[in-house]
Amino acid sequence: MVNYLLKKSYQLKDLKEIEFKDLWGDHGVFTTMWIFGSPPRILFFKDHINNLIKSTKAYSIIKSSIKSDILRLIEENLDNKIKYNHLLRVALNKNTLSISLRKRIKPKLNFNLKLVNLKRQKPEFKNLKYKEILKHLSKLDNSKSDIGLCSNKKILETGTSNILFVKNKKIFSPINKFYKGITYKFFKSKIKKIIKKDILINSLNEFDEIILIGSGKGIASVRTINQVNWKRKEFKIYNQLLKHYNSAINNCPKYK
Repeated sequence: MVNYLLKKSYQLKDLKEIEFKDLWGDHGVFTTMWIFGSPPRILFFKDHINNLIKSTKAYSIIKSSIKSDILRLIEENLDNKIKYNHLLRVALNKNTLSISLRKRIKPKLNFNLKLVNLKRQKPEFKNLKYKEILKHLSKLDNSKSDIGLCSNKKILETGTSNILFVKNKKIFSPINKFYKGITYKFFKSKIKKIIKKDILINSLNEFDEIILIGSGKGIASVRTINQVNWKRKEFKIYNQLLKHYNSAINNCPKYK
């Protein structure tokens, strides 16, 4: 059961508050952002909002003031007296805009990945068709486990994050059919080269590190994948990426 610090829904047409709806399974889109500190800061805030607005157009969620509406509701619902370490989720369909805040859970170093035969619908967008993924995630302790989404014997992403694979200090990523998140795009701008490659399940033992990246987890090093007897061999690239990530946190402007 998710414990919310805040959960509100509004009619999109006039921003009148209504009973909360999480919108999972609807025809719509969402974004999840890490909000931290007091006064609050939101990591990669502009990128998240701009990407969300772009996605609303693809899903025919049309309103000329939609960006300013989102910004207004976020501002109205934040409290400078609270020291945040939460995930701020904004979700929309054609009729409803929902905002929620839940505690962000730090991943542990004994993190395990569980492989499942499942992939996102229309993975080019962060859409709300998420219920099958949530069924699997609800059975796990997300501080130490996630599901690896697999299709055609390839691993694509996890239920919450993008994945990077490390072999001989070279960094690999699946080629396509996965959602490229804001944190993924950040690291792509910082890393000299990410090699696109189909990541076959039966090839996982070739890799020295498997690293999860996303708003929910930040950056997490996978320790084990029990189904293929994979175990982490080192932390070298993880530590390099962590420096980039911590720099982004330290330089993140205060939310206004």
